[in-house]
Amino acid sequence: MSRLGNFIRARLRRRLFLWFGVSILTTGLVVGTVVSVMGGLIGDSAWHQEVNRARTFVSNRLAEVWDDPVRRDALVRSVSEDLLVSVELRDTSGALLVRTGGHCPPHAEVSMPVERGGVRLGTARACFEHARPRGAPWRGPMVLILAGTTLWMASGWLARRLSRPLDTLAQAVQQLGEGKLDTRVQLGRHATGEMSVLADAFNEMAARIERQMADQRELLAAVSHELRTPLAHLRVLVELMRDAGGPERTADQMEREVVELDALVGELLASSRLDFGQLTPRELDGKDLAARALERTGLPAEALSVEVPEAKLVGDATLLGRALANLLDNARKHGQGVEALRLLERDGQLAFCVDDRGPGLQPGEETRIFAPFYRKDRGGEAREAGSLGLGLALVQRIARAHGGDTFAENRPGGGARVGFTLRREGPTSTQTPPASSRAQA
Repeated sequence: MSRLGNFIRARLRRRLFLWFGVSILTTGLVVGTVVSVMGGLIGDSAWHQEVNRARTFVSNRLAEVWDDPVRRDALVRSVSEDLLVSVELRDTSGALLVRTGGHCPPHAEVSMPVERGGVRLGTARACFEHARPRGAPWRGPMVLILAGTTLWMASGWLARRLSRPLDTLAQAVQQLGEGKLDTRVQLGRHATGEMSVLADAFNEMAARIERQMADQRELLAAVSHELRTPLAHLRVLVELMRDAGGPERTADQMEREVVELDALVGELLASSRLDFGQLTPRELDGKDLAARALERTGLPAEALSVEVPEAKLVGDATLLGRALANLLDNARKHGQGVEALRLLERDGQLAFCVDDRGPGLQPGEETRIFAPFYRKDRGGEAREAGSLGLGLALVQRIARAHGGDTFAENRPGGGARVGFTLRREGPTSTQTPPASSRAQA
């Protein structure tokens, strides 16, 4: 019953179909009961009245011709043929005078005395059992069952028609919640009454949200891009201050701030590309991607460990390069250095992961480190290290945009392993970064 209940509750049209059936069955039972009771009472009364009239009429006619056997027998045969009944006459002693049709039992349906002037002449009996065919008793209930079933089947079409607009709206709401902001409701010929108003309100809301998100993303991308120019000027000014003999400590602090802002702008630009869906997948070699990431971060090429026979993939080179750079930077800042950058097979997908030399992850950090703005070292140390808590969150978004995901675990020999997987065939058009990640990033 639990599975049946879940099946019925899963769709509105199933619940409507069930309630239509219950209503039809209840109505049929009530109407049948009322008709049976009232019809029986009215029918019995009318039947008795008609029988009494017929009894009086036949008794008087028989009394008129009782002494003439020929006319009496002719009248009996006429009544039997016209009314389709079996008739028999007996005198006062019980002797049979005439019979038409089959034998009437003692409990005949109609029995009447034949009298003339208060003197009893005999008895007439009539019965229908042998002369009139009776209908099958199952025909009435079968007709009612067929009629109820037909109405129930018709109610199924009506339930589907009533629930279809709501199903369409529910699917549209689900798609909008998944981040498909171009979702619109098209009810077509089902757009009637309140459903049409609701669909128009949903479409207007979805269009407004899409415009607002697009404006926000364009502003983010534009601001992030424009920040690159003043950052470059700041770098030049720091170098000029050093050349002019300015305080070295101040120059170092300014340079760290500039580097931090530059990294943040890079992550914002990568995030805006994900928001716009501006991925440019092409055929890549995983070994070349990893080697370039090591070279850019100043790590030796010997740190690369390829543990798969084939490292070909399809993806966005810029975003994947950013993801690898963030992994290496995370190991350098929070893992006491990079032990190795590995390419391996994980759950049927190609995986990039970085082994660090740190103490490992604390319980629960396997998932928390990918949350936006999460920093393992709170306070001034994290700030001095240039950690904003966005690097691994961006790695997760890039991995999911390529059909994979991120993972983090402690290695048996010590240290942590942090990485991401991706589909070798490349990102799919149906995969969209979660809305919560876009908002937080």
